[in-house]
Amino acid sequence: MIPDTIAVPQFGMLSREQCESIHRASLEILRRTGVRVYHDEALDLLRQTDAVLIDDNRVRFQPGLVEWALAQAPSRIPLCRRGGDEVVAPLEGQIVSFGTGSDCLTYLDPRTGERRPFTSADVVDCVHVVDAMPEMQFCMSMGIPSDVGSNPYRAQFAMMLEHTNKPVVFVCDDRADCEAIVAMASAAAGGIEQLQINPSLLLYSEPSSPLRHSETAIGKVLYMAEQNLPIVHSPAPVQGGTAPVTLGGALAMANAEVLSGLVIHQLKRAGAPMVYGCGMHQLDMKTTISVYTSPEFILARVAVAEMGRFYGMPTWGYAGDANSCVVDEQAATEATFSIMAALLAGNNLTHDVGYLESGKTTSPEMIVLCDEIISMLRRFMTGMSLDEESLALEVIHEVGPDGNFLATQHTLHYFRHMWRPALFSRLGGEAWARAGGKPLSEILREKTVAILDEHRPELLSDSVHDEVEYILKSE
Repeated sequence: MIPDTIAVPQFGMLSREQCESIHRASLEILRRTGVRVYHDEALDLLRQTDAVLIDDNRVRFQPGLVEWALAQAPSRIPLCRRGGDEVVAPLEGQIVSFGTGSDCLTYLDPRTGERRPFTSADVVDCVHVVDAMPEMQFCMSMGIPSDVGSNPYRAQFAMMLEHTNKPVVFVCDDRADCEAIVAMASAAAGGIEQLQINPSLLLYSEPSSPLRHSETAIGKVLYMAEQNLPIVHSPAPVQGGTAPVTLGGALAMANAEVLSGLVIHQLKRAGAPMVYGCGMHQLDMKTTISVYTSPEFILARVAVAEMGRFYGMPTWGYAGDANSCVVDEQAATEATFSIMAALLAGNNLTHDVGYLESGKTTSPEMIVLCDEIISMLRRFMTGMSLDEESLALEVIHEVGPDGNFLATQHTLHYFRHMWRPALFSRLGGEAWARAGGKPLSEILREKTVAILDEHRPELLSDSVHDEVEYILKSE
């Protein structure tokens, strides 16, 4: 509850009645149309309920079963620092935690400006940037290393586990990958029980739009529920391609996909932690690209945050990404738009910071730039105080019409609370020229390269490192 003496920016889009309308539409999709479930254990769990199976694996859900699953899901999920109980990303309410994206094929090298395939060294460099940036609360892999063998996902996770103590949101291929990754995280946590109490990882999984849950995706969902570890099972339908072209239709369908996944998840273990999320992308009919940071994409993010809160679940979001292929004015504009929307909407777990080219390229410089933008906009979101001290009536009276406020104790105390940039310049023209006259692009590149060269994260202990290496070699 915000005190009456604090005025903060507020934003809302969906009324409760509109959330209920979307919910009813999704229930009707699940009751009438149903979803495909390509997993035998999940189908066995569903056969024990009042769900109706047709065509071997097409499942229709009764509304009561969905309502039951929603009632089981927890409203708060803590993501903790590696090996400890400090909550770094509290997934609840409208608290927003930012992190990077995963699995880009292309790396934009800040040292050379070259666009090229990711290597393992690039992934480590990107993780170091995340570790150094104060506004990055969690890490995703950012790139698929081209110099790793047939299964890069376990190697990615090991790199993140080794080079940052921030929570990790991971992706993987199948249940076997999940088992290996959880084993690595358990080694760093001091055992599976400690990892369950203080989770430092979260799995990002997806259904296959429209209205399908693959065998591998559901295998991961069931494993994470079994282990009582957090997951987001978030569809990514493309409007006009794998979803209706209208935002309302895409949301109703994606919501049905989320809710059907939640039912299976909760049937495996009631109360297991799941984040509510779905990513409706816009298909640009001219380029056939699934675009990021369009107005429609941002509206969808807001709607997802509000539907998640309607259900009382933590939420998944996107921000700090761009359609631009380089870190330029377009990238900065699109990133700012998406970050502001995420903070106003209250998407709890907001990923994809650093994405360029609609999710195909990761740029460390983009991560550093977005960290500054997030810091600035977080200050905006704190609003202004209207308590007696802030209204400053006594100070105004003491200074009166003939004085100034520069030397008052009130100014000395409160000016320290004002936001100051780390990257952006506030110098006048002549002073800026004397300081070197560098544009932001040059400052950004220098800072990013300095982080890559100088930042030293807190590494794993030798014993945990050896155990992680043993798990990797046991593939």
